[in-house]
Amino acid sequence: MPKMKTHKGAAKRFKITATGEVKRGKGFTSHLLTSKSPKRMRNLRQSTLVAKTDKDNIKKLLPYG
Repeated sequence: MPKMKTHKGAAKRFKITATGEVKRGKGFTSHLLTSKSPKRMRNLRQSTLVAKTDKDNIKKLLPYG
């Protein structure tokens, strides 16, 4: 069987942790920043985990992650 291809769009956005969770960055950080508080922007810099409902679909896109 041929090798599976990694979905490059997903590879740039998600990482698989050592325990098998899927890590992602947060959105809402690229424009219209003057209306967002510094506290909100600090919290948006932190990465978070993908919801359980989406985890299996993302893992299919990253077969070697």
